[in-house]
Amino acid sequence: MRYCLAMVANPHVSAAGFPEALVAAALDAALTLPAAVPVFAIAGLQGSGKSTLAAQVAALAGQRGRTAAVLSIDDFYLDKATRQRLARDVHPLLATRGPPGTHDVDSACATLDALKQGIATTLPRFDKLADDTAPRASWPRLDGAADLVIIEGWLLGTPAEDEAALAEPVNALERNEDPDGRWRRYCNDALRRDYPALWRRFDALWFLQPPGFEAVSQWRWQQEQQLAREQPGKPAMDYGQVQRFIGFFERVSRQALRTLPGIADRTIRLDAQRHLRDL
Repeated sequence: MRYCLAMVANPHVSAAGFPEALVAAALDAALTLPAAVPVFAIAGLQGSGKSTLAAQVAALAGQRGRTAAVLSIDDFYLDKATRQRLARDVHPLLATRGPPGTHDVDSACATLDALKQGIATTLPRFDKLADDTAPRASWPRLDGAADLVIIEGWLLGTPAEDEAALAEPVNALERNEDPDGRWRRYCNDALRRDYPALWRRFDALWFLQPPGFEAVSQWRWQQEQQLAREQPGKPAMDYGQVQRFIGFFERVSRQALRTLPGIADRTIRLDAQRHLRDL
């Protein structure tokens, strides 16, 4: 799990995370779902606090004597070698993890299915600073049945765009490095074809909604600094690299902002400082 930088003062995302009332509401909502082992999904753009909320809900579940398995869509990124093959065979931009088409959706579905069935399983992990799948020996293993599965991710539940929407680039990355739209069509086709099978495994979806895509720039830079502090000595992106990296996510992030408030079971609105605008 990754923790984003904290804010101070309740009802903000504080050093202790989200307010206790919100965390309790999330856990109560998850545990009252009709599934025997419910899958509770938390969506939010980069740096919005989704991994922090997931960790808090899992911790509270533990305090109540419940076992929660926590996953991130980031744990299911394709490994570096596979993305390099895609970059060679389909489009160079597919070497970069993140957009639809760079996840092992089948593995994510299989992992959720095993957890829902109470089957002992390992939980995949991805090393972001190494930009590759973490060694399997480091993957945590859950031998007993979980009472709850929490999965978080930036694009969870997001539908594909209409084909016509792909014609115009949304940023310099698309304009300069994907002039014929081949990369964005590949990503959108993957989002339409592969990801709904994963979305259908969610029993509930909450969305942490930022005021707009522009907030992501500041949040993602803070997140990278936090990653570097957690794993000193490993290479991290500088500010310019982070800004380019964000461009890979902009199209689908804007689609999430347009659509998820109408799809999610609950939307939690945040301001630019990640203060909760309402409870």
